[in-house]
Amino acid sequence: MSRLPQPEISIRAHGATYRFYLGDCLEIFDRLTPTSIDVIVTSPPYNLSIQYRTYDDSIPRGEYLRWTGEWVRRAAAALAPDGSLFLNVGAKPTDPWTALDVAQAARQHLRLQNTIHWIKSIAIERALAGSRARLDEDLAVGHYKPINSRRFLHDCHEFVFHFTPRGATPIDRRAIGVRYQDPSNVGRWRAAASGVRCRGNTWFIPYETIQNREKDRPHPATFPPRLPEMCLRLHGLDRIRLVADPFLGLGSTAVACAQLGVSFVGIEMDKRYLNEAVGRTRKVLNGHP
Repeated sequence: MSRLPQPEISIRAHGATYRFYLGDCLEIFDRLTPTSIDVIVTSPPYNLSIQYRTYDDSIPRGEYLRWTGEWVRRAAAALAPDGSLFLNVGAKPTDPWTALDVAQAARQHLRLQNTIHWIKSIAIERALAGSRARLDEDLAVGHYKPINSRRFLHDCHEFVFHFTPRGATPIDRRAIGVRYQDPSNVGRWRAAASGVRCRGNTWFIPYETIQNREKDRPHPATFPPRLPEMCLRLHGLDRIRLVADPFLGLGSTAVACAQLGVSFVGIEMDKRYLNEAVGRTRKVLNGHP
């Protein structure tokens, strides 16, 4: 870390260090010590004309994908040999290829090891849930952005692409596992002895309900801290020395690291967003979730 510029803000708490940089991730990544980052969890701008405060989210597609390749190349150089890049990308119905185009741009520099589907809203029919679910009626949970269209369905999911340097990074599947719905499986399978199975690649993580968009979530594209927390646990907390998010936003990855006691580097080009991220991190470190 010695080649890094002075961080805008640095916090030490509970044996971990949280560094926040105001600037361009391309420049900061160039100054990171190679292989010094164990996990990157991030969600870059999607180039879908979202109204950020200081970033143009409507550049030509070819230029955007070249830029994507550049930051991923630098991220790959900073990753440890058994590191992980968890890349969250969404799309919109009129531009459905965005996430896959981003994954292709990253493919030049890293291996796609897992594709995770972040489910933000889901409907479960009582008859299909099984008797052990004990549902009294059909269940619809989570939040989505309504689409008024004769062509498109509501968009209730986003991708989380798990990239690694060689496609062989070990993961701790049961760290985010779920208990068997049918306990008889515990005795049937040796691997089920713990009573917990792999969650799989569909993760239901809803947004928290907010009262005021400008006050509670003053950023047009955020993910809940539960998402990076699960990514970090899946990678394996015992193998993490340092986590990074080159597109810090409101700091959900920083919040997850503060909750887990893991050192963190965050990069953000918007001063207001960076300050919001620092404030949220301090709140967690001070014992106010």
